[in-house]
Formats: sequence, C-alpha cells, structure tokens
Amino acid sequence: MTNPKQDRATTQDGILARIEDLKRHEEEQEEWNNGCVNHVGVLRSSCLLMSANEYMRSAVQYLATAAGLAVLSYGAYAGITWYRYGRVRHTSDSEAPDPLLDRFIPEYEAVERHQVRVAAPAEVTLSIASEMDLGQSAIIRGIFKGRELILGSEPGEARSQGLLVQTKALGWGVLAEIPGREIVMGAVTQPWMANVVFQAVPGPEFAAFDAPGYVKIVWTLRADPIGTTESLFRTETRVATTDPTARKRFRRYWSFVSPGIWLIRWASLGLVRKEAARRARHDTRGEPA
Repeated sequence: MTNPKQDRATTQDGILARIEDLKRHEEEQEEWNNGCVNHVGVLRSSCLLMSANEYMRSAVQYLATAAGLAVLSYGAYAGITWYRYGRVRHTSDSEAPDPLLDRFIPEYEAVERHQVRVAAPAEVTLSIASEMDLGQSAIIRGIFKGRELILGSEPGEARSQGLLVQTKALGWGVLAEIPGREIVMGAVTQPWMANVVFQAVPGPEFAAFDAPGYVKIVWTLRADPIGTTESLFRTETRVATTDPTARKRFRRYWSFVSPGIWLIRWASLGLVRKEAARRARHDTRGEPA
C-alpha cells in the first residue's frame, strides 16, 4: 500500500522541480536578450547570424525530408507499376471506346488515358493539340532533360515545333485520321535505348508487325464535341511488345518512366485547354488569334 504523505511529498517535489525549470529557462532567455540586444535595443549582428543559421538548418532539414518523401513515393509508384504491368484496364463507362486504336493494337500491355473538358469546339481543340509545343512547359522540358542525363542520351535539338511536326520528324507515322476529330500516330521502337529511334510502319502492316525485340506504340489525339461550343479532349497511348525479351525490358523501363509520362500528359492537357479556349474566344469576337 502507498503512503499518502509520501505521495504528497513526491508531488510537491515534482512541482518545485518544474518551477525551477521554468525559472532557469527565463534566466537563459534573459541572458540571451542581454547578450543580443545592445543599450539602444538593436539586435547585434552575431545574434542575427545565429538566427539565420538556425533558419537555414531548418530549411535544409525540411528540404531533405521532402526529397526523401519524393524518392519513396517515386519508388512506390514504380514498384506498383511493375507489379501491375500487363493487367490493363479497358475503357470504363466514362471513357468512350476507340475503334481506330483497336485496329492497330486491340490487345495491349500498358495504357495511359487522359481527358479534359475544353471551352472550344472540337475542331479548334484538335487543331491546338496538334500544334502545341511541348517545350512551352517547364515540367516537360525538365522530364526530357532528366531522361537525357539518366540514360546518357545525346541532347535533342531545341526547336519550337508543333507536336505532330515534331513527332513526324522523330520517325512517328500517321496510322489513321478523322479530320477535325482524331488522329492516330504509331511507331515501333526500343525505348530503353539511350538514343531511341522511332520507325514508322504503314497502317495496314502495323497490326501484323512482329519482329522480335521491339515495342509497338500507338497514341491518339481526339476531340469529341459537346454541343457547338465545347469539346472533350482525349489522349490515349497503348503499348504491345513483340516477344518475351522485349516485354521484360520494356516492363522495367516503363516502371521507371511512367511517372514522367503521366506528368507530361497532365501538363499537355493544361496547354490544350488554355490555348484552345483562348483561340475560341478570339474566333467568337472576330479578333486575330
């Protein structure tokens, strides 16, 4: 059994110790103030330097923590992507099927789908998407530069070009097109190479292409009308490999680059939505774009 008197004594001792701690803290604070503030109440430069150093250390710690979380998040995303590779999700109720893409890669191992509502007619939206310069986005420029540094690629020639002009120059080919509504681009490649080469294959031969060691990629720009003044811009990318070796290599590569691909798509949607809406406003007012 406990002794009430001893308990009270212990409690009183604890309270007194806490009071002494508070007094000591006040004395230390006063000593710091006396040392850092001169007789006219101005902070000494040495104390300002101490405060700046403390803030700098805190900032470095926060940045290091943020960088660590970013690395962990990236690693987790890459791991999940590798694990789920080949387990693709076909179109949902909110995503319209794409018969044009089905003609070239009906069965695929990886897919990316994105869409955004745009305050512009479908024809204007598709035109803007075809002409957009990805180099306008700092995010996209950074991703391409990061790939160059990591894989040791030769720097690409910096030129302001529309998307379709640029991709055709890189080797992509037009597989199918519905004027004013959709265009499908395709190529065969080995994307894990540092200096990747894209090879266009004619539409009728693309689906049957099966040379070992390659990856077949198709992507689309598509604008579906919503009334006469709005549209739904869609972009979809499908991937299929030609043999197990290519599948293994691309699966590893895709796990590594897929976060960057997602960011590129996200940034490009913003470019299309903003520029298409701007052009539509100018067209409505009869002003030059």
